[in-house]
Amino acid sequence: MKIALGVEYFGKDFHGWQVQTSDLRTVQSCVELALTKVANHPVRVFCSGRTDTGVHAIEQVIHFETSAIRTERAWLFGGNVNLPSDVNFKWVKQVSDDFHARFSAYARSYEYKVHHNPVRSSLKGDYYLWEPRPLDISKMQTAATLLVGKHDFSCFRGSLCQAKSPIKTIEYIQIESFKDELIISIKANAFLHHMVRNIVGTLLKIGRGEKNVEWMSLVLASKDRKEAGPTAEPQGLYFIKAFYQEI
Repeated sequence: MKIALGVEYFGKDFHGWQVQTSDLRTVQSCVELALTKVANHPVRVFCSGRTDTGVHAIEQVIHFETSAIRTERAWLFGGNVNLPSDVNFKWVKQVSDDFHARFSAYARSYEYKVHHNPVRSSLKGDYYLWEPRPLDISKMQTAATLLVGKHDFSCFRGSLCQAKSPIKTIEYIQIESFKDELIISIKANAFLHHMVRNIVGTLLKIGRGEKNVEWMSLVLASKDRKEAGPTAEPQGLYFIKAFYQEI
C-alpha cells in the first residue's frame, strides 16, 4: 500500500531535506529512520519539494510504500515517537497506488518572512531574515506583480538547479506587512532551485530604493541570474503546502 504524510520541520539544524552521501543530518534521513522502526522494514520516502539547509516546512508532503499493516494512528503517533523535536508528522492518509508526492502535485506555495526593524531580535534570528533598512512595500508589491503568469525564470535559477525547463507559472505573489513583520507569499505550479530566495533578494533591492520597479522587467527579460538580486538567506523561507487532487 502507499501512505502519504504531512511533515513539519524547523530547518536550522538540518543539512536540507535530501539524504546526503556522508553522515550529515537531513530531514529525509530522520523521517526514513522513524518510519522504518514503525514498519519493521526499510522505508524510502519521496517528497513534494526538496528544501535546502536552514529552510523550514509547515506541511511538506511525502509518500512511501509499505507491506506493513498499520492504522493511520500507528503511523502518525508511532512515527512521531521516533522523531527528534525539530521534525514531526502532522497527518497521515492512505493514498492510491498512482499517487506521487512530487509528480502528483499541481502547485506549491512558499512564504518568506522578514523581520523589518532597525533593531534585531534574538528570538527571530532563526526564523526570519532581519532587514533593518526602510522598505517601500508598495513598490515591492508592484514589482512582484510583474512576475505573475507563465515566464522563463532563468534569472532566478540557482546554479545547481536540475529542472528540465526554466518556464514556470506563478499564480500569485502577495506581500503583507504586520507591525515589524513582512511576509512574502508565492504560489506556482513548480519552482526552480533557489527561485523564491532569488526573487526575494531582488524585491528587497527594489524595496530599499536601490533599484526601481521597472528593473524587475529587465531582470526577467535578461534570463541571466547575474542580473537579479542576491539570494536571500535560508532561515526566512518556509515550504507551506503542496496541492493535489487526491488529498
